[in-house]
Amino acid sequence: MKFPKIGNLAPAFSLENQHGEKITLKDLRGQNVVIYFYPKASTPGCTVQACGIRDEEKAFKKLNTVVLGLSPDPVKRLMNFTNKQNLNFDLLADADHKIADKYGVWGLKKFMGREYDGIHRITFIVGEDGRLKHVFEKVKTKTHHEEVLAYIKDNLV
Repeated sequence: MKFPKIGNLAPAFSLENQHGEKITLKDLRGQNVVIYFYPKASTPGCTVQACGIRDEEKAFKKLNTVVLGLSPDPVKRLMNFTNKQNLNFDLLADADHKIADKYGVWGLKKFMGREYDGIHRITFIVGEDGRLKHVFEKVKTKTHHEEVLAYIKDNLV
């Protein structure tokens, strides 16, 4: 996988969130942005990861940081996931995985002996200036929120 280069502007996108509203990365300039790619809404690992972020809403706001979760799920599935888990941040529908391709996170995966193409669980941190600051390639769903908050506190505040 080839990710965008640290220091470059983060690849632009405009996608629908769980409410059917367009969210554009450029409109979030002036804030730090966490862009986390996850395979599928309402699966066990994705739920743990999302709930960890949900529970740290105040900490992210205090650090002038917006969190966006991207998956190939349709808007309706994202809305169901948001409602079921009481999520308080935007999930974006990348159904054709064009943005996942731009970020280099779409590719061959293996699960239970089966190979298929899908999204790899990878997180990007974009600074207030719109430039890519960091990539988390090895994401642990249980501690993801802690690692991201620690990086932002230590490097972007």
